[in-house]
Amino acid sequence: MVFGLFSKEKSLQRTIERATNKLAQQADRFPALERLLEDGSDEALFGLCRRFAVTSMKLVEDEQEKAWVVDGLVSKGAQALPALRRFIKSAEALSFPLRVLERIADKAVALQVVDEVLAGEQPGYVRHPERRIDLLRWLSEWPAATSAEVASRLAPYLADFDENVRFVAVEGLGHHDVAEISAALLSAMVRPDEESGRIRRRLLEVLADKQVAVGEHQAAIAALLTGPLTAFTIEGGVVKRNDRPGYDQ
Repeated sequence: MVFGLFSKEKSLQRTIERATNKLAQQADRFPALERLLEDGSDEALFGLCRRFAVTSMKLVEDEQEKAWVVDGLVSKGAQALPALRRFIKSAEALSFPLRVLERIADKAVALQVVDEVLAGEQPGYVRHPERRIDLLRWLSEWPAATSAEVASRLAPYLADFDENVRFVAVEGLGHHDVAEISAALLSAMVRPDEESGRIRRRLLEVLADKQVAVGEHQAAIAALLTGPLTAFTIEGGVVKRNDRPGYDQ
């Protein structure tokens, strides 16, 4: 009996290896993916999730297989959730796993998973910022989340070490209610450690588009409107795009 169990585990591991072999032909990988889905055990579904972490040599086939895995995991519903959560904890890229999460988890559970990831992704230096970028971008576009739920989670990343993370945080906040995002955006705009012109320009664009009242920050923001940022002015206590001829819009 023990030998039979051991043999089954080894067979499952061989199937996972075939399903996640980026050098294999699709004709070899795909039947292995189908067997994992049919198996349906936590370990098999975790192996199926591991396909997201592999980029095969043919990019069109790679996207097709990953999309198939998304649909396959979704077909398992809540049964796939333990394996998915386990995979998300260590995955370097989260785009595809999050597509599954939003379709099989209710809002409360999805936010739990988001908070689990963010707890291990505190703002600061990280070697691979891709997972936090994927998460912040997904969260900002997730229709189930309120502006308050998004803003409280994105705002800390306006001071992240990585410029691309900060940019995604600004972009994400820009999709949400002005009352929830104004304070965070204004603080980011006048943050002394912010040295990126790209970030400050995007902040000004969002502040202008949202008609955010700059309030006590007016003098500090006005002092920053030099060089390329002279494309903006402050009028009536809000940031405006400068529409005078000769200015970059």
